[in-house]
Amino acid sequence: MAFPIKEHRWLYIGLSILSLCLAVTNTPARASVQVSAKFTLNALASTNQIEQGRNLYRSGRFAEAVMVWQTAAQQYHTQGDRQNETLSLSYLSLAQQELNQWKAAEESIEQSLKLLQTSIPSADAILWAQVLNTQANLQLHNGKAEIALENWQQAQKYYEQAGDKMGSLGSQINQAQALQSLGFYRRSKQQLETLNQNLGAMPDSEIKVSGLRSLGLALLMIGDGKSRQVLEQSLAIARKIEATSQLSSILLSLGKTAADLKDPEAALDYFEQAEQLTTNPSDRLQARLAKFKLFLDYDKPELATSLAPQLLQQLGELPPSHTSLYAAINFVASLNRQSNFNQIIPLKDLAQLMAVTVKSAQQIQDAQAEAYALHQWGKLYRRTQQLSQAQELTQKSLNIARQLQAEDIIAQSAWQVGQLYKEQGDRPEAITAYTEAVKALKSIRGDLVSVNPDVQFSFRESVEPVYRELVGLLLDQQPSQVELMKARDLIEALQVAELDNFFREACLDISQQIDKIDPNATVVYPIILPDRLAVILSKTGQPLRYYVTQKSIADIEQTLEKFLVALNPVSNSKERDRLSQEIYSWLIRPAEMDQAFKDTQTLVFVLDGRLRNIPISALYDGKQYLIEKYAVALSPGMQLMSARSLQPNDINAIVGGISQSRNGFSALPAVELEVKQISKAVRSSMLLNQQFTSQALASHVKSSSADIVHLATHGQFSSRLEDTFLLTWDGEVNVKELSELLKNRGGESSKAIELLVLSACDTATGDDRAVLGLAGLAVKSGARSTIATLWPVKDKAAEMLMTRFYEQLRQPKITKAEALRQAQINLIRQTDFHDPFFWSAFVLVGNWL
Repeated sequence: MAFPIKEHRWLYIGLSILSLCLAVTNTPARASVQVSAKFTLNALASTNQIEQGRNLYRSGRFAEAVMVWQTAAQQYHTQGDRQNETLSLSYLSLAQQELNQWKAAEESIEQSLKLLQTSIPSADAILWAQVLNTQANLQLHNGKAEIALENWQQAQKYYEQAGDKMGSLGSQINQAQALQSLGFYRRSKQQLETLNQNLGAMPDSEIKVSGLRSLGLALLMIGDGKSRQVLEQSLAIARKIEATSQLSSILLSLGKTAADLKDPEAALDYFEQAEQLTTNPSDRLQARLAKFKLFLDYDKPELATSLAPQLLQQLGELPPSHTSLYAAINFVASLNRQSNFNQIIPLKDLAQLMAVTVKSAQQIQDAQAEAYALHQWGKLYRRTQQLSQAQELTQKSLNIARQLQAEDIIAQSAWQVGQLYKEQGDRPEAITAYTEAVKALKSIRGDLVSVNPDVQFSFRESVEPVYRELVGLLLDQQPSQVELMKARDLIEALQVAELDNFFREACLDISQQIDKIDPNATVVYPIILPDRLAVILSKTGQPLRYYVTQKSIADIEQTLEKFLVALNPVSNSKERDRLSQEIYSWLIRPAEMDQAFKDTQTLVFVLDGRLRNIPISALYDGKQYLIEKYAVALSPGMQLMSARSLQPNDINAIVGGISQSRNGFSALPAVELEVKQISKAVRSSMLLNQQFTSQALASHVKSSSADIVHLATHGQFSSRLEDTFLLTWDGEVNVKELSELLKNRGGESSKAIELLVLSACDTATGDDRAVLGLAGLAVKSGARSTIATLWPVKDKAAEMLMTRFYEQLRQPKITKAEALRQAQINLIRQTDFHDPFFWSAFVLVGNWL
């Protein structure tokens, strides 16, 4: 079956997939972030109550598990059985964590630890391991990744002492997650690779199958492309040893991975195999739900329609549990994203399902699921313009979310309340609700992918529109200075949120405002709204200015796309100039006519949407390019590291590159000359071809005081983290590893790299957000400024421009932006490379001083 490609990533993995069963036995213990673990305690807790709690926990009935374990802990305390009291309290903390009862969870685990330390001097190693694992889960949630890491390392030792291989494996996976949270990406990757090797050396067994599946999902969550390979290895061994009970869950995991990698045919095949092979009704339902979502995501409504009635029936027959509630919520959420959901299942049936789900959530005391269900129920009514019912249900959802302090639900429900007010023409109430939604989104920075693994949460669908719609509301009428400032700050916050989402964590340290750094700079914020292009100008000591061009988003994006095509040197230059002048008339001309750029030397653009893909310096006024009038810089937002201009007589560089064909990438013959010329122009150490390995680069960055790192090698920027990389002699280095490598200078901000230059990179084809990868690297590397190319440029032109740039950089009192401007003007006026294609690909991101 052929699926059309559709821009929607698979961003959730249901509870049954995320609970990585790291043991064939049944003890619950959720592990860090997206990875959960269940560890063995065969020697302990064979009592009925603890076993009953386990069964309730495994079936997602957390509130009931809490009650059972609370009773068990009290009874063991009365009986003087400190060992089982300790265990009950540890389990109790896990269940309380599932219910977002963080304070209670902390009290339970502290009691458990106190008993271990004071009342059970010769406690079993396995009990220590279990309690430390539970404590580490809580610590990671509370942002204490370093202490969590230490506890998981200690837990691993205890598991190994007790001979519990799966406990040890689970702890190692959790350690990799903690290392990620601390920013140690290479150590995290090494940890997972070592784990993979250790698993490979083990004899084939169910433990090995479970471990590989867990590892595959851990790799998937950090964006490592090896996840599918590891999961397939797990599947092959499971088939070989006839571990039939594990086949369906591995196939489901593989299906989710294939869908995430935009391979829908493979995903469908895995889901169908999972459905056929499973003997577990829950896995069968998950497989069908996954197929249903796949059909909807890839525009196959006729296939979804045939599957929908049996899913509706199955969902209605399930006993209440965490798993069944979220299965129903996600089923309705998938349909709520469709324009014609009524043609698949009638509204009354979906509303009835949500009504039952809300009642079931109340029954099992799962307030979070209740709030999600109310939100989706309200959304159904909003979609069918039954606004009063929609308002009532959504407000209930928001009230519960506020009580729970569940910021992810507040964000979604406050947004929906704002949309309802907006549709009813109540602008002030709409702005208030949207503002609450944005505040909630900011509070969960970096957690948008992992905030609740049981719920579909897409940045493009659930985060970005909240910011944009609020900006649109603020700029709807003639905006005041206060409204302009709010709109500007929202666009800033959206830029930060996009980068956080790209890296799957909070990655940008908020600090100085760029419009306060340089009085000779004007910051330009173009904002693409559905029916207009708004431009806000910010200059130190002056009121914000506002200009607007009435034009639909479709017209804007079509013009930008045509301009990009016309930049090819073989295209019609008159058509290129016409399109360039049109974009100039949107972004620059109104402000020029207003004399807004008086005394401005540098224009700094905080670009929005597809404007990021175009070379701003090549905009044409009919006589001159923009770069001939102003230095141009790009910024991912006003929050930058503090500025420090380069001292022309004290420039020290690391210059690396690959001129030869390597790893399937073509040769770049002029790179050798570029590297040698730059090494002559500034004091530097040189790494060329075989010398340019990731280890050599890391060593030079760490040991030298170089303030410039210049890399002339193939690389790619993409909106997908896993597709953004740089080529070294020994292979591709992904953006997270590269950023860690560049920042590894002893952690002193005074040692931060002043300028990172990537002179031979490309943006991923067909990716309209590829420049996000460039902005991401610019921010994440810790370099104050980054110069890179938006597309591959003839390497001779790159060599000439870069040589000229470094000559200029050595002049006294020149900014980096001005040095790049002079190098570009030199190519325009003094060489055969005067066409914008050759010089405008070079962009400066970050601090321009």
